[in-house]
Amino acid sequence: MTFRFLALSSVLVLLCPAASSLAAERPPRIVVDPGHGGDQGGATSPTGLLEKEVSLQIARRVREHLEKDLAAQVLMTRDEDQSLPLPERVSFANKQRPDLFLSIHCNAMPTKRTRARVQGIETYFLSASASNDTARAAADRENAEAPTAREARGDSTLAFILQDLARTEAHQDSSRLAYAVHQKLIAATGGSNRGVLQAPFYVLNGVEAPAILIEVGYISHPEEGGRLGRAEYQEQLATAISEGVRAFLAEVRRRDAPKSPAVAAPATP
Repeated sequence: MTFRFLALSSVLVLLCPAASSLAAERPPRIVVDPGHGGDQGGATSPTGLLEKEVSLQIARRVREHLEKDLAAQVLMTRDEDQSLPLPERVSFANKQRPDLFLSIHCNAMPTKRTRARVQGIETYFLSASASNDTARAAADRENAEAPTAREARGDSTLAFILQDLARTEAHQDSSRLAYAVHQKLIAATGGSNRGVLQAPFYVLNGVEAPAILIEVGYISHPEEGGRLGRAEYQEQLATAISEGVRAFLAEVRRRDAPKSPAVAAPATP
């Protein structure tokens, strides 16, 4: 049994892109996922602006910056207003064997009082349990489009274990990526810092690469919802996301760079 476990783990290392692949001399491959689309509009601003529209507009700007600033190969889960189930987003991402996965969303509050009060930026990476009630609510809202049964993804116990093994290193780097991007977003926009959080987002569960979900702001807030629809603010957000990715890639390349062998001191006669 031990031998079989080790053999499977070895195969996973070969098949699944680990963060160390970022050190390779090639442009990074990044999947950008604009949330919602088609008949799934997502959250709505007080003036009727839809999350699906804002997330796509920002995602296109992120793609432009990543391609220009990092010479990255960027693939979009959707590049138009189309319905795309969450399992298909995960499947598409893994087929690309990306170095990174970025899912872009807008947040919202449910009541008139909280919509008027709550604004700010949150960046998430995957966890089986949510960091707090806010994180749990965000995951519940974004997961509303997900299949309700585990069988909908065709998971078996073995498949789940193998996926978990494959994602271990990617999950560790997801945290680093989330902090790198979040810090740049707050510095660039001056937005309210609602933190780096963890939650069980369906779209992050199963991605075999460092993966984060960015709630770029509360579209339900009267002022922030308006800003999210403006081109200049979207450009600020996209630039900051690209700079965060750049900082993360630089950190990983330094970490994974071959270390020079230590030179032994000459023997004393």
